[in-house]
Amino acid sequence: MTVAMLLVLLGLGTWQVKRLFWKEALLAQIDHAESAAPVSLGEMPAPFTKVSATGTFLPEEAALYGAIVRTIPSGPTMGARLIVPLRETNGDVVLVDRGWVPLSRSGPMEQPDGLVTVAGYVRFGDSVHWFSAKDDPAARHFYTLNPITIGNAVGQPKVRDFVLVALSPAAASADDDADTDAVVSRWPDPARHLPRPPNNHLSYAFTWYGLAVALLAIFVVWARKGSRV
Repeated sequence: MTVAMLLVLLGLGTWQVKRLFWKEALLAQIDHAESAAPVSLGEMPAPFTKVSATGTFLPEEAALYGAIVRTIPSGPTMGARLIVPLRETNGDVVLVDRGWVPLSRSGPMEQPDGLVTVAGYVRFGDSVHWFSAKDDPAARHFYTLNPITIGNAVGQPKVRDFVLVALSPAAASADDDADTDAVVSRWPDPARHLPRPPNNHLSYAFTWYGLAVALLAIFVVWARKGSRV
């Protein structure tokens, strides 16, 4: 039993080490993409890359997504992500997450006119689950990021099946928590960096290898007691 359990623990630790190398390579790829110029938004954009799309915003067909509390000069305020369709120069329509906006706005909101180029990253849609908050299509406020559902509600039934999340021109570092902690004084307030998956594989590897060492120690103690009998 000790041998079998030891092999399992060592196997899990080694698997986490392999995952660590894979995750570090992925994070390096994201860092490179973030520092490089965005690539053109294609038919099937690769994940964790910075892309750009050129077209015209349709602000009269905007919607809101989620419920997020942020801090503005007047204090903590409930808000949501502003979703605006962008008609690309080739005629396709893609939903753009332009960033956080307060639900009650006393100041002006940036609304670019004419042809614009949006740099950001692609976020694919979510599915409704049992515990998902109910969407309000009449108010154009959604709690599940489903591009097709949102597109149908705003009069764009042929939107692409993902959302382009706009990035701030002044991108923050990967360790910057400004997306949630900074005081927001203008809106929409876009994302500041590409999404980064968590990298906890080293601690997991230490856990599994540590359990393997503990198992060996317990076996040695047990074997010594048995030899004295």
